[in-house]
Amino acid sequence: MIALNPLSSTSLLASFGALGIFVVLFAETGLLIGFFLPGDSLLFTGGLLCTASASHKAHLSLPFVLLAGVGGALLGAQTGFIIGRKAGKPMLEQTKNKFLRRGAQRSEAILTRYGYRKAIVLARFVPVVRTVLNPMVGALDVPTGTFTVWQVVGGVIWSVGVTMLGYALGSSVTNIDAYLLPIIALIVVISLLPVAIELIRTRGRASGGQQAAAGPSSDRDDVPDRHRAGRR
Repeated sequence: MIALNPLSSTSLLASFGALGIFVVLFAETGLLIGFFLPGDSLLFTGGLLCTASASHKAHLSLPFVLLAGVGGALLGAQTGFIIGRKAGKPMLEQTKNKFLRRGAQRSEAILTRYGYRKAIVLARFVPVVRTVLNPMVGALDVPTGTFTVWQVVGGVIWSVGVTMLGYALGSSVTNIDAYLLPIIALIVVISLLPVAIELIRTRGRASGGQQAAAGPSSDRDDVPDRHRAGRR
């Protein structure tokens, strides 16, 4: 417990087992303070440590891991929705945390592009966005029934899917513990790719907008010179 690292999936699993999965997923998907927690890597590592090839001291039971993952994901999302319904959108607009602000912007973009149903499902697979989107949808007065149905669909697909990917890999590779840290690092990188891509696109649109704004002004500045040249 003294050496517990909340950002390390192996540390969390060694200390709390399946209960750690439930608590982390509940906090990550339901409480804004949980945006930094390692949901993807925790589920993947949890599934991996359920296999017979994993000799790690945190060997887990697959049914308990699946139950904890689904329970934490679904209860957390519903709690986030209720918080958003009660506190409203200003709660997100007033936050000073840059990660939450970017997550809110990304959530709005996903909602605008895909609509409520697809956005609620897709948000599960994007770090930070899956933390912010639930209270944001609650603040937008989306019907509770609509949100509940689609957050259950997305939550089950995400939690079970990522866990079973880890279980499948652990079952096919002997002595999987030797590759545990590189695998977790790869999962973290993959999970952050959507955020990185969106940041690049946002900067590209911003720079493009600045160039477009600068273009007409420079043309207008040239007009008097051309008139003066014509008068000569």
